[in-house]
Amino acid sequence: MGASAVLAMSALDHASALAAEDAEPPPNAGPPSEAFERLKEGNARYASGEAKERDYSASSAVAIETQYPIAAVLSCSDSRVPPEIIFDQRVGGFFVVRDAGNVVSAYGLAGMEFAVNNLGVPLIVVLGHSGCGAVATALGASRARRELPGHLPELLKAIEPAIITAHGRHPGDFLAASIEENVKLGMKRLKTKSEIIGAAVGIGKVGIKGGVFDAATGTVKLV
Repeated sequence: MGASAVLAMSALDHASALAAEDAEPPPNAGPPSEAFERLKEGNARYASGEAKERDYSASSAVAIETQYPIAAVLSCSDSRVPPEIIFDQRVGGFFVVRDAGNVVSAYGLAGMEFAVNNLGVPLIVVLGHSGCGAVATALGASRARRELPGHLPELLKAIEPAIITAHGRHPGDFLAASIEENVKLGMKRLKTKSEIIGAAVGIGKVGIKGGVFDAATGTVKLV
């Protein structure tokens, strides 16, 4: 390679480096604590009946050409637990993975890795909820040693470790304790089953929080 070509490549590399330095950070580039505060404030508004007016029309979604969600939320598929509404967030505010019992499935884990690796979310939230039917079903089947139909045994297998841990606490409310332990189990699995997420959490780039939504009060209690 000639000297002129080397100089040209060096100039190009230098220009690229300067461009990277001058580039504006993405809108969701703040620390995990900042994203968490926004979620706490949003849930407080929702619980007090003071949620902001949001535009959920098709045009509002189309206007968001590039998504910069402030959090990735692993929540239950329950129709009464919509994360964006519970935390009073706009369209594009969350990257959401929903699965019965907010369990960490293989595809759900890949979705969370995509949110961390490709979308740069600073926060992951595992969101359980009061009276969770999936956890209640797993709890009932486990206690009665009852065989579940179809693929439901896979759901039982995913939740059962949380039930066992909750039983060791000798709780007054076995279901509520199992729901809390299931959230904690999900948080642990996200960090230990994914090198991408584990590494991001390890260096403080991504935070993981867990909570249980109380349908009676509208509040999310941290676990």
